[in-house]
Amino acid sequence: MKAVELREKSVEELTELESQMREELFRLRMKHYTGQLQRSSDLKEHRRTIARIQTILAERQAQA
Repeated sequence: MKAVELREKSVEELTELESQMREELFRLRMKHYTGQLQRSSDLKEHRRTIARIQTILAERQAQA
């Protein structure tokens, strides 16, 4: 997900999205360890999206 799309969301939506992304990242890691993951690039993509969400949340908290 792009940062522009994430900036349009509210804080509640971002925190919910972050928890969903973390759960999905956990599932992807388990698939990777068992050899069932088809695209290993999904791991990197999910980690970066989580980092983007955390950055936007930190920016908003600093503004408040």
